[in-house]
Amino acid sequence: MLFDTHAHMDDHAFDPDRAFLLETALPQAGIGLLMNPGCSLASSRAASGLSQRYDYIYSAVGSHPDAADEVNDEVLDAYRAMCRENPKIRAVGEIGLDYHYEDIPRDIQQRAFRAQMELARELNLPVIVHEREAHQDGMRIVTEFSQVMGVFHCFSGSAEMAKWLADRGWYVGFTGVLTFKNARRALEAAAAVPRDRVVIETDCPYMSPEPFRGKRNDPTRLCRMAEALAALWGVTPEEAEFITFENGKRLYKIDN
Repeated sequence: MLFDTHAHMDDHAFDPDRAFLLETALPQAGIGLLMNPGCSLASSRAASGLSQRYDYIYSAVGSHPDAADEVNDEVLDAYRAMCRENPKIRAVGEIGLDYHYEDIPRDIQQRAFRAQMELARELNLPVIVHEREAHQDGMRIVTEFSQVMGVFHCFSGSAEMAKWLADRGWYVGFTGVLTFKNARRALEAAAAVPRDRVVIETDCPYMSPEPFRGKRNDPTRLCRMAEALAALWGVTPEEAEFITFENGKRLYKIDN
């Protein structure tokens, strides 16, 4: 059984076959649980709707750094209301910083990140953090909110950073990058994290593992990440699946 801890099944890339994937292909592929985070107010509403329609799907609400300029009191109030109305919303996310393109100025990203970290603290929810080429600012902001924990998804930092996060109670999420030929940095980071702090994700429709790199990703390929971890840890794929499944449940406080 597999837990895809980060999948954007509300993305328009799945409009042609979303129902088939969610109702047939994913259960047949052993996807027992799936977390669908929001990236904006609109996508958060879509993610919440999917979690209400499918028993095995949970959701998160939040504005990605690319949508940081939409974050204001009205949007934060909408997220609060959604969390009250839907008990299957289990996190605030995905939120964070992305300095790769800098379409949104850094100060606006940081303001939105802090506001949503504060929301998570208020609601006593974990966060799903997107951090790209912003390690120093990302670490500084999360240390300002010591009561808030969660996961750094699609982890791209160093082994030292991964260990720093795990030592402070964070989870670290790994994608199809684990299967890439140049995956040394990701594998070193995964090796540095205690096994009970590792989760796996597709981040679909992005980050397809080998041999599907460059094609639309979907959760049926999550087994590739479990196989990569199994090889790294020296365990069977089934053991890696079980470990990461239980870690995901603990991260999002899922009892069933």
